[in-house]
Amino acid sequence: MSQREWFPATVYYAGDGYSTAGPKLMGRQAAGQGFLRGYVHAAQAQQQTASAWVTSPSPDAVKEARQGFQQAGLASELELLSNKNMAGLKQSGCLYVPQPGLAELAAQRIRVGERLFSLCGITHTTASHAVMSTLAQLPLTPLRPWDAVICTSQAVRQSVDHLLSQQLDFLKWKLGATRFELPQLPVIPLGVHVADYEFSADQKVAARHQLGLAENDIAVLFVGRLSFHAKAHPHPMLVALQNVAKRSAKKIHLIQAGWFANEPIEAAFKQAALALAPDVEHVFLDGRDSVQRETAWASADIFCSLADNIQETFGLTPIEAMAASLPVIVSDWDGYKDTVRHEVDGFRVPTCMPAAGDGLELASLYERGLINYDMYCGFACEFVAVDIQKATEYFDALVASRELRLQMGKAAHERALQCYDWRVVLNDYQSLWQSLQQRRMGMNMNMDMDMDMDGHDFGKNPLAAALDRPDPFEFFAGYASQTLNDQSMLRLNQWVDEANFQQTVSLSVHNYALAMLPSWRQVEQIQQQLSQSDLTVGSFIRQVEKSQAPRVRRYLLWMMKVGWIALI
Repeated sequence: MSQREWFPATVYYAGDGYSTAGPKLMGRQAAGQGFLRGYVHAAQAQQQTASAWVTSPSPDAVKEARQGFQQAGLASELELLSNKNMAGLKQSGCLYVPQPGLAELAAQRIRVGERLFSLCGITHTTASHAVMSTLAQLPLTPLRPWDAVICTSQAVRQSVDHLLSQQLDFLKWKLGATRFELPQLPVIPLGVHVADYEFSADQKVAARHQLGLAENDIAVLFVGRLSFHAKAHPHPMLVALQNVAKRSAKKIHLIQAGWFANEPIEAAFKQAALALAPDVEHVFLDGRDSVQRETAWASADIFCSLADNIQETFGLTPIEAMAASLPVIVSDWDGYKDTVRHEVDGFRVPTCMPAAGDGLELASLYERGLINYDMYCGFACEFVAVDIQKATEYFDALVASRELRLQMGKAAHERALQCYDWRVVLNDYQSLWQSLQQRRMGMNMNMDMDMDMDGHDFGKNPLAAALDRPDPFEFFAGYASQTLNDQSMLRLNQWVDEANFQQTVSLSVHNYALAMLPSWRQVEQIQQQLSQSDLTVGSFIRQVEKSQAPRVRRYLLWMMKVGWIALI
């Protein structure tokens, strides 16, 4: 295979999506950072050129992208593209974007050719109005079957399907629509670099010593944002651990490695810890600090994450724990259902939530702006129950049996290696990108790639550009008294020399648009032709390449604007 066939993607580089260096460490950033490392490793292993798309060709954007790829391990040259040279994406064939919003790029792509390259996005949280609206608009965007939005879990795919089903029903009712074309919606998990979580016996001993853990003490670890309203409510975990601590001869330590958004949230967590689990030793570490985070992973015996929040979609930390050979206790919730095998890698604790219809009040409050996104997620979280009795039972089993901890930890590590190491996950990405390329190029002989879900042939997009990104002189054509056309007759109104020209274009009222204005040489040529006789616009246009005709007509109109030529 050629290098582009093997690795057909350019990475849309937005620093916030690939860095964990900021003050607010989010799961999507950790996932993005891991992806970029995997991408760079794969590219260099195959002796290929890594390719990046920057939001702007400015020096700052280019510098940021180069630094980001270097931090991800890139030691070779980086190919850089931007919206200034979108056609350059033809070589890579696919642009990977670390978010689900692809509509704007798809609209821009129409101008250069829809089959020039594919677009591939990915979902993270799907609970906000912005993301839900983005997903609901998929049938109305110029995305094609050779594009994709990756769903990170089966739970996410189910949510997206539900949203789209309602949208399609609405469009059928509102517009009588019968044909719907959607991008691909594959389910591909996030990944981890398993080797990052493989600690030696000496590292584990040193980490436990640093935290004051005795050999027979049990360290239970939670990693992630410390947010009761937007991540995981601590109440079930605290009560279950208190139940175990009261009857176990072993000292139970709960290590929570994350970060607090503010001091009131920190105070609330520590208050709950003392009130609900007074017999548990509580340790809080800054999960944004790589050293403290590594200490937390190396010191733990059991990992726990009883997520109960609708903003969660996949859950990266359980597979990090599996990579660290830790048995896991997680809630039976969203992506955790896909990743953790119950009674093999650990345990999934049953959850229960209200039935459809019981959250309409919350939806209405959020929709009307009477509560914000955090409150919406927090209120919903308050009505999701995690089975404390089962959680206690599972903690009891793991605390009591070292053999069970080792057995489940080993199984978890093997699963992480086989299913969730970035080398494995990137193979799924590459397979997807190649299948998109086949769809785009029409190489799949078993399917007409311009057909919709019901077999209707869509054919070529009739638009030359997105309909809501029109040529201003077409959209506003009714504003002027008349328009310039090839039959319009022009005469020279005033001869100007180069000094006069330079004086005019240097005026602030014109200089801001200098890149769009004619040069002195172009103005001089137009004047010379008109000085001999009056001419039609068409006579000027016939002398230039077709692609340059719009620009020449604009030059003529600008010279009319400043009074140098006029219509007859």
